[in-house]
Amino acid sequence: MLKGFRDFIMRGNVVDMAVGVVIGAAFTGVVTGFVSAFLTPLVGVVVGAAGDFAAYKFTVASVTFPYGQFLNVLIAFLMTAAVLYFFVVLPVSKATERYLPKKPKVAKRPCPECLTEIPEAATRCSACTAVVRPPAAAHTVGAQADPRFVR
Repeated sequence: MLKGFRDFIMRGNVVDMAVGVVIGAAFTGVVTGFVSAFLTPLVGVVVGAAGDFAAYKFTVASVTFPYGQFLNVLIAFLMTAAVLYFFVVLPVSKATERYLPKKPKVAKRPCPECLTEIPEAATRCSACTAVVRPPAAAHTVGAQADPRFVR
């Protein structure tokens, strides 16, 4: 019983996930601190609220609606999303495109026997192992027929 638990805990994906959660929590603290220390006060300066909308509220039929608290959370969310996008997602995407270019897509066609998608240049289906003819464009004019491709 304990051996199974130990094997589960020592799997690479469980450890990777745990590290990701811890790093994510630390990074959340950094981004939240940056947004609350620098960006939210800037918004407050622009709109004249000194960065805190918590005092904004209205009353209807003796019920108070503190919409300022919602504004604080909404602004913090939008700024956090913007910081993450412009300072993490966008640079990582650009670096990935630059240093890890995508492999060109291989043209595919259906196998005439089992209809599994196979590469255009394939001479045998990987699923049913049927010998398949190459596409007509692959033949050269006047070339002799290769017996491997004839059924």
